[in-house]
Amino acid sequence: MKIVIVGAGSVGRSIARELLQKSHRVLLIDRNATPERLARVEGAQWLEGDACELSVLHSAELESAEVVVAATGDDKVNLVVSLLAKTEFGVPRTVARVSHPRNEWMFDSQWGVDVAVSTPRIMTALVEEAVSVGRLVKIFEFSSSNTQMVELTLPETSPMVGRTIGSMRWPRGVVLTAILRDGKPLPPTPQDALEARDELLFLAEQEAQEALQRHLVPREIEATTAALPVVRMREEEE
Repeated sequence: MKIVIVGAGSVGRSIARELLQKSHRVLLIDRNATPERLARVEGAQWLEGDACELSVLHSAELESAEVVVAATGDDKVNLVVSLLAKTEFGVPRTVARVSHPRNEWMFDSQWGVDVAVSTPRIMTALVEEAVSVGRLVKIFEFSSSNTQMVELTLPETSPMVGRTIGSMRWPRGVVLTAILRDGKPLPPTPQDALEARDELLFLAEQEAQEALQRHLVPREIEATTAALPVVRMREEEE
């Protein structure tokens, strides 16, 4: 698969190295393709130039790319590159980095963005996921729809503990995709019974998330779940 990455900073180079290890063909576009940078990503092709200029994208033969990753630290550049990739070259999939959360609202299909990746939002979600029990945490958002990946760690007080997946009736617009138990991913099957501290991963429409929260953790016991991580830490310290 040919993948074009615009922006050869630390983020772009890191993505390139990962993709090269998976045997993809990678082309990096950057205005400052120094010998030092080239040496840090062995096996990648390089093109020096401004990716906001059509002539540079033509030189990169962008129409032959399956994926374009706009990974610069400039949100304006990432939006322009995504839009040009979609409208001028018909690239099937675009991924754009969001550096400033206040700009997230622009990173959608109207600007040619299929997937927007916001590092601050991901870090916030990971922090929330680490400390939240019994509350939905948004992990990832698909910019082309109103569907998000969300996570909930099931508290001991949930009435769903002990019930099988097959007996559950999820709200409309919700799909259980995986269970993380003792650090290991499990594919959900109808026979699996939910256990306390299971981390449940869902794909859920935004409108269905409140109903999903109430389904798993009714309001009358929701207030008690905030203390659970503290209790667990004290037990481990003892």
